Order: sequence, then structure tokens, then C-alpha cells
Amino acid sequence: LAWKCFWVKHILIANRGEIACRVMRTAKKMGVKSVAVYSEADRNSMHVAMADEAFCIGPAPSQQSYLAMEKIIQVARVSAAQAVHPGYGFLSENTEFAELCKQEGIIFIGPPSSAIRDMGIKSTSKAIMSAAGVPVVEGYHGEDQSDECLKDHAKRIGYPVMIKAVRGGGGKGMRIAHSEKEFLDQLESARREAKKSFNDDAMLIEKFVDNPRHVEVQVFGDQHGNAVHLFERDCSVQRRHQKIIEEAPGPGINSEVRKRLGEAAVKAAKAVNYVGAGTVEFIMDSRHNFYFMEMNTRLQVEHPVTEMITGTDLVEWQLRVAAGEKLPLMQEEILLRGHAFEARIYAEDPNNNFMPGAGPLLHLSTPPPDSFTRIETGVRQGDEVSVHYDPMIAKLVVWAEDRQAALRKLRYSLHRYNIVGLSTNIDFLLSLSGHPQFEAGNVHTNFIPQHHDELFPTKKATPPEVMCQAALGLILKEKMQTDAFRDQSDDKFSPFASSTGRRINICYTRKLSLLDGENVVDIAVSYNQGGSYNMQIQDKTFLISGEIVNEDDTVYLRSSVNGTVCKSRLVILDNTIYLFFPEGSAQVGLPVPKYLSAVSSVGMQSGAVAPMTGTVEKHTIRAPKAGVIKKVNFQEGAQANRHAPLVEFVDEEAESK
Repeated sequence: LAWKCFWVKHILIANRGEIACRVMRTAKKMGVKSVAVYSEADRNSMHVAMADEAFCIGPAPSQQSYLAMEKIIQVARVSAAQAVHPGYGFLSENTEFAELCKQEGIIFIGPPSSAIRDMGIKSTSKAIMSAAGVPVVEGYHGEDQSDECLKDHAKRIGYPVMIKAVRGGGGKGMRIAHSEKEFLDQLESARREAKKSFNDDAMLIEKFVDNPRHVEVQVFGDQHGNAVHLFERDCSVQRRHQKIIEEAPGPGINSEVRKRLGEAAVKAAKAVNYVGAGTVEFIMDSRHNFYFMEMNTRLQVEHPVTEMITGTDLVEWQLRVAAGEKLPLMQEEILLRGHAFEARIYAEDPNNNFMPGAGPLLHLSTPPPDSFTRIETGVRQGDEVSVHYDPMIAKLVVWAEDRQAALRKLRYSLHRYNIVGLSTNIDFLLSLSGHPQFEAGNVHTNFIPQHHDELFPTKKATPPEVMCQAALGLILKEKMQTDAFRDQSDDKFSPFASSTGRRINICYTRKLSLLDGENVVDIAVSYNQGGSYNMQIQDKTFLISGEIVNEDDTVYLRSSVNGTVCKSRLVILDNTIYLFFPEGSAQVGLPVPKYLSAVSSVGMQSGAVAPMTGTVEKHTIRAPKAGVIKKVNFQEGAQANRHAPLVEFVDEEAESK
């Protein structure tokens, strides 16, 4: 279809971050102006800079900004936007918002509100799917919510069973009962969480499929009664019931199963007169039997992998279908090509139960995007990952002719994704994507717990060769700074002030102390003629030389350690030396002087510091020893950065001295 036929000229994007930027890229390609909305926390964000117009809609909390329907509709009126794209999350599956757009004469770029409502209630959706002939896992989705009724149905279905919130999502209000003995406790726990998350504690009971795969099918419908599928994605590997790595097509799924999956998904879409982009999610057992789980009535986070294997732009499809056009392709015209992976890069700490994080992106370098590598992001170097929203930094998407080639490209690209300033899951993604069972395609939703020991190995000491490279990077950086000072100085530079270590008729030796975690590593450095160094760590001596080079605004350390040549990215920030190698990364600390560490350690005792960046909702602080509280640094509602001292206190021993 020629773009000149597309009549929508102005759309509002009711979202933020990478999905807002993603929609804007397609809008610009189609000659459509984009209007952004933003909270006060996002005033300087990437999606605001990309938009043709931008309007502030309130404070940082999403309830007062991105979830404020009337404010967003008001911006649509003022900007004369003809359509609203909700992205995903926030208002994307909100029936009331879809209805409000319709009342205002604004196109909602999504399905009819009836489809959102029916698919948003799990019991209703399962009844519709069962009537349409879509395979549904055995369960109870009735109105009788008494403990005894639910318990009787669990016994009838057979343990283990899954207890799910009827209005659930994102793993909230979901528990597994392995036996009748624990059923009521798990039911009560699920109800509490569901009430808090969705203000509705209605439950459904389903047969629990042990070690299932999570396989979903991309569907698309138009206003002319057409519906197609664009093959399946495997999203099995998850943490906290949330996806980490997605791929398309599903590994090990043969053409016959693929055909049945697609046909079932199209049946599901037609059963609710679906319009626009949607995802029908299935659970699949080890014998490739699959059962309807739920339907997401929006564009999915992982839609780029489908785009990569079909050569489509699903956001363009959304805009065209919402404007009344027919689907750009019919089913027989949609061809499957190659294999794609998407890795979600988060600000989180995998070693601390994937605790979400926030903070500044002090250094950010990525693999260069090309036809087969996409980086979907809403942040730049220097931006802040906000505590108020989802901690996803980016999605790294790669494509190749087959799964093994795509997996190699994914790992190569992850090695080149370097971030300094906050904890990320990049090293974990490398560990996960390199696991033999993942490489073999043996994935399921229990993959991370099952392979926990291999995915979270005990941290080993940094090799002495790497410590030497860190020391070399520090020395060369000092030399560059000294040379810059000399060039700016009017006085004749003295050779005795040089940090190169060269001395007239003297062999100069210097002692460096670096930190490998909490362990101090002493390095004796001897400066040789010709710019090389002998570095001794305990009883081992290494001959090392190298230089710092700048390529494409990226600083690299080229080094030779005992004849082995290596090139790594070098970043020195906040008393830490970061080295990023093709096969991994290392962080080496610089000890803080005692007079500074004594000051900075105030309040850093166990239990008295913030475990993550976030908003203080209530104080429950365990004192590491008996003492007197001198000061409470944060009140309820205040924001505290990770490791910020929450209280200051003096222990009894110090008081008695």
C-alpha cells in the first residue's frame, strides 16, 4: 500500500521510554507527526526529544501522569491528534480508556473495548476460547469463590494445581499448590496479592503443567473480518514470571505443530472479532500439546523478533488497520525466514533475586545497529533509569539464517553492550544464553531454578593478568592527564614530576593497591625502558605493555601480558576501573583513603542502608548491634538511592568510650 493513501497525520503516544520511541520511528517513516506526553521525571527523556510535540501531564507517579486518562485526552484535543497509540503497559489494555477515546472521536490504536474486556477477565476468556474450539487447560473458572468449592475443584482436577487471579497479569496473584494440605494457605496468599494489585480477589483453578513452555502466537485482525497469524515466539525463560529472552520461531517446534498453533490463535482472534495486534499465549507440555493461557490485547514487548522473521513493521500495520485499511498481507503471503532472539537488558541485580535498580547511565556503549541487529531503547548515556517506572534499559534484537547463528550473534552483541553506573543483567544474559541446555533449545519456565548453580556460579578471584591490565589502564590514564597538564603549563616540565616512572639512572618501582571485590591486591610495578612494565603480584611477575586508543568515541586499552595481546574497552569512574573484554568483563576497585572511607561508612552497617533505589514506604530497619539512633535520614514518601544510609546511630561500645 502506498503511504500517500494513509490519512492519519497526527498521533499521540500515551506511553514513555523505548515503546514510545519505537512508535515514533515508524510514524516518522510514514510521514505522521507524533505527540509525546511525559511526567515531570521524564522531562529530559529520549522520547520527549524525538517527538514533534510534547506535553507534561503531571508528577512522576504514573497514577498522576501516564495513567491519568483525562489528562491524556486533553492533550489529544489540544494537539488535534487523530489517534492514540497506547504502547504496552499503562493504559494499553484499559477498557475505559478505549471507550473514552471512542467517545471523543479519537482512534484508539488497538482492539475494540469489548475484546479488551473479554480477554482481560481470565474466566471469561477461557469460556470464549473453549466455545471456539481452542484447546484450554482443564480447570475451574466459575463464580462460586468459596474455599470449599475451590478446594473441591482442585481435588477433582488433580494436584499440583495453579491458583490464579481472574484479573491477574505479570505473575501477580499466582500460586502453585502441590497438595491438598497447602491449598488453603496458597489460596489465601494469592487472594491477598490479587486484591492489592487488581482490587479483585476472584480466583480460578487450573491443572499445573510441570516444566511447561510458554509459547505465544502473534495475531493481527482488521475491520474487514480478516485475521492472520505471524508465527510463534518462545518466551519460556523467565524470572519472577516475567520474560528475559524471547525467540522466534520456537525451538524444536515442527511445521505441523506450528500450523496448529497458528490456526488456534486465529480462531481465538476471530472469536472476539479482534482488530489490530494481539498475542495469544499458550502453555505447552513436553509432548508439544498446547493449551490457551491468555490473550494480550496489545503490542507485546517482544514483537521485534516477529518482525525480524517476517520482514514486517507491526507498528505500521497497527496504524493502517486502525485507520480502516485491510491487512497488508494475507496468511499465504506471510513467510517465515531465519531465526531471531530478543534479550531484555534491565537495571537489576541478578545475584540479589533480580532486585530492580535505578540510577544514572554514566557510560553506555552498544553494538552498532545494522539490518540484523536492533537496539530498542528509550535512554542515552547520561540519562537516569527512573525509580518510578519499569527498569528495562533496552531490548537487544538479533537475526540470522538459523538458530545457532542467531545465538552466536546474540552473545557477540551482549559482550559489546557495556554499561557503567548501575547493576545490570548483561552478565547473567551471557551466562544464560551460553548454557548448554539453552543452546540445545531445551527451554521451559522452570529453567532458571533448575540450572541455578550453573547460572549463578561462585564468584572467582579476578585473574592476576586482568589485575595487571587494570593497573596498566590506570597508569596510562595518569600519564595522559600528566601530559595534558604539561602541555598547558608555561613552566619547563621537570622529568622528576613525570608519572611515567622514568628516572635518570634509577630503576623506579611503585606499589599499587587495587581491590578485587573486598580483597586488596598489592602490585609492585617496575618501569622499564621503552615503556613496558614488570608487575609482580605475590610470587608471579608479568611483563606488560600497551596503550590507550580512542576509536569511534570509545576508549580502548590495547595491552600485551607476557606476550598475549588483548584489546578491551576501558572506563574509569567513581574509584572503579571497568574492563570489557570480548569474552567477559571485570571491575577493579581503587581503595578509598581511610579519612574518606571513615566518613562514607557512616550508616553503612548491615540493615541500615537502602538495598535498592526506591521510595521509602515504611521503615523496618534492623540494627546490627545495640546503640542509639542519632538521625533518621529519610521519611515515608522520600526517595533513597541504593546504599544510601537510612539512619545514623552510635553503638553502645562507641558511646561508652
